[in-house]
Amino acid sequence: MSEKIAVLGAGSWGSILANLLTENGNDVRVWSNAPEQVKELNEKHTNEHYVPGFKYSEKLVAYDDLKAALDGVSVVLFVVPTKVMRLVANQMVAVLEETGNQPIIVHASKGLELGTHKRLSQVLEEEIPEKNREAIVVLSGPSHAEEVAKKDITLVTAASANVQAAKKVQQLFMNKYFRVYTNDDVIGVETGAALKNIIALGAGALHGLGYGDDAKAALMTRGLAEISRLGVALGAKPLTFIGLSGVGDLIVTATSVHSRNWRAGNELGQGMPLKEVIDTMGMVIEGIPSTQAAYELAKQNHIEMPITNAIYDVLYNGKDVKTAIEELMDREGKPEID
Repeated sequence: MSEKIAVLGAGSWGSILANLLTENGNDVRVWSNAPEQVKELNEKHTNEHYVPGFKYSEKLVAYDDLKAALDGVSVVLFVVPTKVMRLVANQMVAVLEETGNQPIIVHASKGLELGTHKRLSQVLEEEIPEKNREAIVVLSGPSHAEEVAKKDITLVTAASANVQAAKKVQQLFMNKYFRVYTNDDVIGVETGAALKNIIALGAGALHGLGYGDDAKAALMTRGLAEISRLGVALGAKPLTFIGLSGVGDLIVTATSVHSRNWRAGNELGQGMPLKEVIDTMGMVIEGIPSTQAAYELAKQNHIEMPITNAIYDVLYNGKDVKTAIEELMDREGKPEID
């Protein structure tokens, strides 16, 4: 099955997914708002700032003209930072109004919108009228662009209220090294994807401070309890959080040097100021705004999230990381299962 697909966002994950879809036999065009990046992808077939040393398929075409990228497509994959998701969706709708095509909308971004606390599929639903889309599908799970580029084994999930659309996305992405499952719990999949970045910041900070495996396992386990507690309160299915988009994504993000969130936490643990961490990363660290959104969302829903609160205090109130850990450990004893 071959489809004409537009991938909006040519960062590490967007460009590698675009390459995968191209190698799967699809007509893929990747869009970026950076003309120099587009030129590099088309002429050199590289994207050195995001995936150094990787050669992209010569069949993958990059565009900086959104209208040209969207011409005649049946699927649009969003892989842009959370903070610009609404803006890019709005720009896309203006083009679709002209062309009249009604693509399946997929997103592979992970975060919560600041201010509204909305999941990204909710943002897309608000910005893209039903007449301009066939369905919305979320692609999520334990995956790093660097490893998919090497064709390492990767498993993710495609979640949608529209089962047929999820199955179509599953078929588009599946190959010998990239396996896709389907899921109908969009709330759980997106909540897990956004909140695991917060726990990954904490796991990196523990490493930077020199704590061992016991501490990291404890953080991930109790972090998963927080993620599922808030997710279920928002309407998610509990079992989703022991799946690929829950514990799977948490493990890879909270343990891998490929994770920007882990690396940011590690640098914070070593004493680097937050502003310097952000400036030197050179890419979006989604866990930072997600911490604020989750903190506010938990307060709004009266959900207890002590680890998230502690990380919020470190990021936004300047609390010392060691002090935050000590305060977590000094809390009153509680049952493990709520």
